[in-house]
Amino acid sequence: MKPKWSKILYGGDYNPDQWPREIWDEDMRLFKLAGIDIATVNVFSWALNQPDEDTYRFGWLDDVINLLHANGVHVCMGTSTAAHPAWMARHYPDVLTVDSVGRKKKFGRRHNSCPNSPTFRKFSGRMAGKLAERYKDHPAILLWHVNNEYGWRCYCDNCEAAFREWLKKKYGTLEEVNRAWYTSFWGHTFYDWNEIVLPSHLSEHMDPKSHDKTAFQGISLDYDRFNSDSILECYKLERDAIKAVIPDAIVTTNFQSNGTYKPLDYFQWAKELDVVALDSYPTNDMPMSRIAMRHDLMRGLKGGEPYLLMEQSPSQLNWKDVNPLKRPGVTRLWSYQAIARGAESVMYFQLRRSAGAFEKFHGAVIDHAGHEHTRVFREVAEIGRELQQLGDTLLGATSPAKVAIVFDWDNWWAIEHSSGPSVQLKYLDQIQKYYDAFYHQGIMVDMIGVESELSGYDLVIAPVLYMVKPGYAQKLEAYVAGGGTFVTTFFSGIVNENDLVTLGGYPGELRQLLGIWVEEIDALFPGQPNSLVLKAEALGLGLEGAYSCGMLCDLLHPEGAEVAAEYGGDFYRGMPALTRNRFGKGEAWYIASDPEEAFLQRFLGGLSGHLGVEPVMKTPEGVEVSVREKDGRRFTFLLNHKNEEVPVQLGIEARTELLSGLQLQGETILPPHGVFILEDKRV
Repeated sequence: MKPKWSKILYGGDYNPDQWPREIWDEDMRLFKLAGIDIATVNVFSWALNQPDEDTYRFGWLDDVINLLHANGVHVCMGTSTAAHPAWMARHYPDVLTVDSVGRKKKFGRRHNSCPNSPTFRKFSGRMAGKLAERYKDHPAILLWHVNNEYGWRCYCDNCEAAFREWLKKKYGTLEEVNRAWYTSFWGHTFYDWNEIVLPSHLSEHMDPKSHDKTAFQGISLDYDRFNSDSILECYKLERDAIKAVIPDAIVTTNFQSNGTYKPLDYFQWAKELDVVALDSYPTNDMPMSRIAMRHDLMRGLKGGEPYLLMEQSPSQLNWKDVNPLKRPGVTRLWSYQAIARGAESVMYFQLRRSAGAFEKFHGAVIDHAGHEHTRVFREVAEIGRELQQLGDTLLGATSPAKVAIVFDWDNWWAIEHSSGPSVQLKYLDQIQKYYDAFYHQGIMVDMIGVESELSGYDLVIAPVLYMVKPGYAQKLEAYVAGGGTFVTTFFSGIVNENDLVTLGGYPGELRQLLGIWVEEIDALFPGQPNSLVLKAEALGLGLEGAYSCGMLCDLLHPEGAEVAAEYGGDFYRGMPALTRNRFGKGEAWYIASDPEEAFLQRFLGGLSGHLGVEPVMKTPEGVEVSVREKDGRRFTFLLNHKNEEVPVQLGIEARTELLSGLQLQGETILPPHGVFILEDKRV
């Protein structure tokens, strides 16, 4: 997608309908001082826009959009459908969701609409269409923002009926459903489509506090897919209503939970968005590698395309047990972290702090004091000035990486629906652990899906690839045979796309590629480690020593693979714990247990170096480094996550630091929470 904007967008959510008209003019003055050039409006205004079934009133919205345009502020137009009006719930109760214990909810909160409600689909699509008709020619509108932070689960009769139709399209026959779900277990064989009920705490789910533990993984896995698809259909309905009127409209919706929201498969969603948009709300005590990984995931959802940072807080959050202020410089630092990894906007929730209700203590650009003389406003205005100075320098810049980590929502769902072998196994934690090994060494990583092309990468990592989808084993074999290097881990190759075990021995379809057979999987209690003892030279990587490992330990036999490390304890002491299999022109590695982080850094760092994949640059602990490239120019970002100045070695060649304009070289001091963007015109 070629953007319609000429600089990194700067702004955020604006709710003028919460304020009297005289406040709006003051907002415009303050927006100019802060460098705000885009405002997201009309996100939760459905009840205001439509007071009854037949009446629509947009006069207030006309005034807001015209005022923003007159003051040089672009509009990101929300469709207002993130919370249905009370009259709709009263007259059309099918719009209300039902929870997993069968309780039908009443009107309240937000995200309270059933995705398979005919009423919700009719009125939400109609609202999007009416907005598009009214504002199709308005020059202020730059983006269209459908709904807001989609994501919920519903177990009503409409969803149950829709689930059966979804299954008919996927499987065709009940016989195929019974096969895929293994319904011969516990007498679940179905003879009529109407016998199928949603997996919930009234049926298959076994833990009252979780959606994960289930008696039938196949049923629950298909519900996860169905639920994600159902909500996506709601997005597409509104998007299509907009595009029917404005074919070239740029339409998106904002992804929540920092980009790893479990109920929605964002790789499937990204196909339907013109640009990916992320809401990012890290806490003060969160390791910054966690947020970096999620930014990289957003970039990876559409094959490396830039994305939008749609929401962040300029100061404190309001929904945690304790909500500390962001320390001076942190908002700026985290904004540039997003830009460094592919974002082309910096936007806040919200521009003016609400006076009442749930979000009245959520941070905002304009505080309850109502003026510009606050620490937060000054910092926001500084970022605004810098983004104006940068102009279009970074727009369209790519993030080069020769290492990829595979992330798959189906795999995530399936692993955590499993009834064994250990509840300690959490997919997201494993992905993060492998990502961290590269992050802390300054090696760029792409986060990719199972549909992504592999040929551009020297090294592909797929932690706990429990589920192997149709054709994926062959795709990996072709990649490795062509010269690629592949790494996977314990508990991989176990099941197919229906969560049915691939018989004949683990790791199933990956067995030939990896050259091993896993006979058993041992589960260790927390605090019960084994050890991974490297053999001499570790097959050419120059590694040595012993490292702790635990949680799961695969007991495997080589079938052509070479052994690089063995277990150091228990009855399987001396059995392989790390193997390499040469396959065609490449090689496939298998890590048979969950090793300590020090091992992963040394192993993956050594493997990267062996393949010629080098760090962007070596930096002190706490200093994050990443790169973007454009038109032969290379931009190196240095981000100091420490609350103290740090010396960094920049080399003998002088480079321009874009934010200060200074020429920097040699040892240079990076201030506390400081940011450098270094330009090198040679790529």
